[in-house]
Amino acid sequence: MRELRNCALVCFLLLASPLVFVSPLAGAQGNTWIATWAASPEPADPGPNKPLLSIEDQTVRERVRVSLPGSQICLRLSNEYGSAPLVIGSVTVAAAVDATSVRPGSLQAVTFGGHNSVTIPAGAPAVSDPVAFPVTSGAEISISLYFPKRVTSPTLHALALKRAVVSQHGDLTRAEKIEGGAVSKSSILVTAVLVPAQPSECLVVAFGDSITDGDGSTIDADNNWPNDLVRRLRTTHGGSNVAVVNEGIAGNRLLSDGFDVSKSFGASGLARFDRDVLALPGVTHVVLLEGINDIGFPGAKLDERDLADPADARTPEDLIDGYRQLISRAHAHGVKLIGATIAPFAGVDIPGYYSESKEAVRQAVNKWIRTNGSFDAVIDFDAVLRDPDHPSRMSPRLASPDHLHPNDVGYEAMADAIDIALFK
Repeated sequence: MRELRNCALVCFLLLASPLVFVSPLAGAQGNTWIATWAASPEPADPGPNKPLLSIEDQTVRERVRVSLPGSQICLRLSNEYGSAPLVIGSVTVAAAVDATSVRPGSLQAVTFGGHNSVTIPAGAPAVSDPVAFPVTSGAEISISLYFPKRVTSPTLHALALKRAVVSQHGDLTRAEKIEGGAVSKSSILVTAVLVPAQPSECLVVAFGDSITDGDGSTIDADNNWPNDLVRRLRTTHGGSNVAVVNEGIAGNRLLSDGFDVSKSFGASGLARFDRDVLALPGVTHVVLLEGINDIGFPGAKLDERDLADPADARTPEDLIDGYRQLISRAHAHGVKLIGATIAPFAGVDIPGYYSESKEAVRQAVNKWIRTNGSFDAVIDFDAVLRDPDHPSRMSPRLASPDHLHPNDVGYEAMADAIDIALFK
C-alpha cells in the first residue's frame, strides 16, 4: 500500500511539476499525501452573465467538503485550460459558515514556496505548501482566492452545486464576510485538497458523468452519491479510513471529448483518466459510472444544438473496448477498477436522447459489466434506480424531473447500495 501511495504521489508531482513547491517542514516530516477532496478541471463555456468569466481585481470565495481527516492540508490549483499565465495574489483557507462567511479566527494564509502569491503558467497546475489547518471528515472548508489581474480563460468546475461568491473589487481573502458579491454555482481553480496519508487509508475515486457529478441534487447540500457514501463511511467501522473524491463531469463521455458541443463537458473519460484518477496521491479504487452520454448523444439535440452526429452512434463493443482500456491502465498502477451499470433513461426530456435501439445498447453493456468478470467488482446502480414496472426508466420516486438524473433520494439509494467491503 505504501509503495502504491509513493508511486501515485510521484505521478501527481510530475503532473504538477511546473510549479510544485515543497516546504522544508514537509521534507523534514517525510509526508506522503492523499486526496481528501477533488474536482475535475474543465474549460469554460462563454457566457456574458457568468461572474467567473469576467474576474479582475476580485476575490472568489468557494467551499469544499473533505472526506478524510488530517492535521495539515495542501491545495492543488489549476490553470490547465488557461491561455495565459494566471496571477493569484493571495489565498486563504478557513472554516466555512456559509457561502459568504467564515468562522471568526479560523483564517489561515496559503503559501507557495513561502510566497503569498503565485503565477501559474498556461496549461499547468500548482501545489501549495502544507498549511497547518486540521480538518475532520465531513468538514466544510472555505477557500478564498484573489485575482489581481483579468482572468481571460479560467479553469472551472461547472457543476460545483455549491454557491461561490465573487466580490465586487479588492483582496478580501482575509475578510470574515464578503458582502455584495455576485454568486456562481461553479467553482474556479481549486482541483484537489490533500492531507497527510496514514498507512491504513485508501482513496476511492468516483469517476464519470453528471450522475457522479450530482446533477439533479439540491444546491449546497452535498447530496451526490459520493458525498452520501462519505456520510455512510463515517458511521461504519473502519470507514473513517476511506477517502472518497468526486471526479464526475456533467455531459462527459467515455469515448469522445465534449469540446465541439460544450467546452464544459470536458475531455473524454479515456483522455482524462490519468490526470483525474491515476495522478491523485493515494488512489486505490475507482468506481466507474460512464457511458450513458456516449449512447444518448448521437442524434440528440439540446437547445437546438446537435449533441453528436447520428452517424457517431456507439455500439456495445465500442464502450466495452473503452472499459477494457481503463481496466488495463488502472491495473498497471495497482488500482482496482469497480464497474457500475448504466442507469435507465427512458423518458428523458432531451429530444432524441432515448430510443429503443439505444436502450438495447445500454442493456448489452450492462450485461457485460455484470457477467464478464473484467472489473474487480460490480455495483449495480441500474438495479437500484430502475422502475420495477418499467425497467427502461428510472423510478419516479428516485428520479429528478428530467428523468435522466436521480434526485436526493435516488443518490442516497445509490450510496446505500454500495458494499463498503469492496474498499478493504
